[in-house]
Amino acid sequence: MLLKFFQWLPPESIKILLVLALSLLVGLEREEHKAAVEQPTFGGVRTYPLIGLIGYAMALLGGGQLLPLTLGFAVMGGFLFLSYWHKLTTSAVAGITSEVSALAIYIVGGLVYQGHFWVATTLSVASALLLELKTALEGLTKRIVPGEIFTFTKFLLLTAVILPILPNQAFGPFQINPFKTWLVVAAVSTVSYGSYVLQKLTKPKGGVLLTAILGGAYSSTVTTVALAKRASHEDRPHLFSGATLMASGVMYLRLVILLGLFNRNLMIRLAPSFLGLAFVALAAGWIWSRRPDDRSEAVKREFEPPNPLELRAAFLFAIFFLTMLVVTHLTVVHLGRAGIYGLAAIMGVTDVDPFIMGITQATPMLTPLAVGSASIVIAAASNNLIKGIYAYAMADRKTGIQSLGLLIGLAALGLTPLLWLPA
Repeated sequence: MLLKFFQWLPPESIKILLVLALSLLVGLEREEHKAAVEQPTFGGVRTYPLIGLIGYAMALLGGGQLLPLTLGFAVMGGFLFLSYWHKLTTSAVAGITSEVSALAIYIVGGLVYQGHFWVATTLSVASALLLELKTALEGLTKRIVPGEIFTFTKFLLLTAVILPILPNQAFGPFQINPFKTWLVVAAVSTVSYGSYVLQKLTKPKGGVLLTAILGGAYSSTVTTVALAKRASHEDRPHLFSGATLMASGVMYLRLVILLGLFNRNLMIRLAPSFLGLAFVALAAGWIWSRRPDDRSEAVKREFEPPNPLELRAAFLFAIFFLTMLVVTHLTVVHLGRAGIYGLAAIMGVTDVDPFIMGITQATPMLTPLAVGSASIVIAAASNNLIKGIYAYAMADRKTGIQSLGLLIGLAALGLTPLLWLPA
């Protein structure tokens, strides 16, 4: 019955109803804002639908030509300028968001006429969200250090501008691909930056366990060192050793994501084992952290990781990654399988990301899939063992012993995939 009704309606009526619905959404938000501020502002539930209909009508009259729609946009902009000028002369605080959102709704009308329904809907919903989230967005800007905004801008410049023009082909005897090299740097830094942003946004909330989870996505090695140093004067061995184990569990989730981005075959081969290890480490760490300590008061978060999008850190990672590509190539050629396994064990002493990313590029062209997956398993297990040693050396005696024992157990468990991975 409803379908027959829509078939009976003229084709343009559906578009007009969509324009009314989308513009009314923004108009309702502006009406709510007007009631909240208790002062005259531009537009509401009648004005915005009218502007949307004007945009649709201008596109219809122009027969899809851009000039009539542009002239209507200019006229509408003139009226909105008068509205803004009036606010400037009558109020000490005058914003222009209402007028700009009205121009957006005018464009929505033209988009609907052209049949760009998804774009029009997205534009309207995004406009309503930006208007509604004014307080939250302004609060966010106060919590972001200006230097970090500049750092993020520089990183976008290097990824969005420089990355596309880098040659996507291999050079030299070691088959160095500039595009893939920087793409790896960008991906690893982005994953770490996501954790970094979450830690900033949740800074007033959560405790040591949240630090461990978010820090594990940033860098489990850095997080382990930070937790160990903090534990040395807190007398909460179960809490901090359990949190350290959880950070290493998140490391396996991080590795699954990175492998999925750069070598799907390796990810498919290792994901079941790594996801299982992550679950075991997170569950065991949480249960262990719940065991009572001599002190029971809450421990606040203190860990402040450095911004992973600092250009110096990005270039250092790129150099380290290129070094690992060359070393891996030489190891495979001259030392074979035993050599690559030995290199994987040695690389656990530092951050394993450059080595593992190098393996994703070497597999299967240079290194067989079985050897590449086994070397990643060994590197991750070695890294867990080394983190246990770091915790033992830097934390108080009780926390150090517990952390070392838990991470030795995770390292041993982390080697078990070698028993069933296809050779």
